[in-house]
Amino acid sequence: MHPPLLHQMNSFTPSTLSVAGFECSPRLPQRPRWPAEWERHEATWATWPRNPETWPQNLADARREHAGFLKLIADHEPVRLVAGGNARPSAMASLACTSGVELVDLPSNDAWMRDHGATFAIDQVDQSLVAVNWTYNAWGGKYPPFDLDQRVGSEMAKLTSANLLRCSLVMEGGGLETDGRGTLLTTESCVLDPVRNDGITRQRFETLMAGVLGIERVVWLPGGNIVGDDTDGHIDQIARFLNSRQVAVTQPTHTKDPNFEVEQNNLRAVTAWADKVEDPIDVITLPSPGVVEFSGIRLPASYCNFYLANELVLVPAFGVPQDEVAKGLLKDLFPKRQVHSLPSRNLLWGLGSFHCLTQQQPAVDTIRKTDGAK
Repeated sequence: MHPPLLHQMNSFTPSTLSVAGFECSPRLPQRPRWPAEWERHEATWATWPRNPETWPQNLADARREHAGFLKLIADHEPVRLVAGGNARPSAMASLACTSGVELVDLPSNDAWMRDHGATFAIDQVDQSLVAVNWTYNAWGGKYPPFDLDQRVGSEMAKLTSANLLRCSLVMEGGGLETDGRGTLLTTESCVLDPVRNDGITRQRFETLMAGVLGIERVVWLPGGNIVGDDTDGHIDQIARFLNSRQVAVTQPTHTKDPNFEVEQNNLRAVTAWADKVEDPIDVITLPSPGVVEFSGIRLPASYCNFYLANELVLVPAFGVPQDEVAKGLLKDLFPKRQVHSLPSRNLLWGLGSFHCLTQQQPAVDTIRKTDGAK
C-alpha cells in the first residue's frame, strides 16, 4: 500500500469506511483478507437461470449446461443454489437426485451470482467470515429490474452467519480478481465507469479495497470495449491469476478482429506490471476462441472465464477448435486438479459463462495456499 493511502486508512472510524461519498458499513474487518479462488472452499454459490429475456430461444438448453457444471462441482464441494419463486420447479427437476446441491429459496431477477452475490472475505483477527455486499445495478442499469438481485448478497450473509458489510460502491464480483496475497487485478473501463460511480478515482477505489478486502496493490488494466461484452470489460474475461506467480491473459486474435487492439492493450498492461515486480510473474497467454456467434450475434467468449472449485478446473467450451487447446494448456498449468472442458455455448448466449455464474465461499479454517496451479 502506498503511504498516503495508509495514512488515510488510519483516519477512519472502526464502524464505517468513507471515501468521498462511498461508504462501507456497519462494520469493517479488523484485518481483512480476500482469499484466492484456488484456496479451499466451504461451498460454491450459484443462481438458477430463470429469465427468458437473458436466454431468448434457449433457456432450457442453458439450464441443461448450468446443471451439468453444478453436478460436477457438487462431487467435490457443496453447492448452494439460489432458486426461489418460479425458478424452483425447474431447478428441482434438473438436479433431481443430485447430492451435494442445496436449493436456497430466494427470489432473483437473473443468474449472474458472481456479480449480484456477496464477495466473501475473512477477518484474520477472529477468523470470521465477512460477506461484502456491493451495490448492484446490473452493469450500470443496463437490465432492469434488478431489485431482487440486489438483496441476494445480504441474504447470503444471513445464511452463512457471516458479518455483513454493505458497500455503497457500485461493483460486480466479475470486475475483481485477487491472488489472495493483497494484489488485485481490475479494469479502468469497469471501475471508473461514471454510470456506476460518478466521481470515483483510482485512489478512492484503492482505499476502499484496502479497508474492505485487505488489498495492498491494484494492477490496473485498461479493459475496453470488447465486442459482445456488456460488462464494460470485466477482468474475468481478460486476465486471471493461476497462482501467486502466474497470470493467464487472453491472447490477441488476428489483426483483423475488432477485439485485437483491446486484447493487445490488456496483454501489454499485464506484461508491463509483471516485468516490474521484484519477484518474477509469469504471463501465460490463453488462446482467444475467436468469433463465437449465436443467431448471428457475436458473443463474449473467453477461456479466462474458467472456475476453480475444490480439486477442479471448469473450462467453458464453445464448440470451436481452440477448446481443446485451452483445455490442454490448463491441464499442464493445473497438474494437481481435474480439468474439465464443458459445453457453455448456450450459457454464453446470456453473455457469460462458468465464472460469471458462480461465487466461492472460502473455508475460514484453512491454511492459506499459494500454489493454485501446482
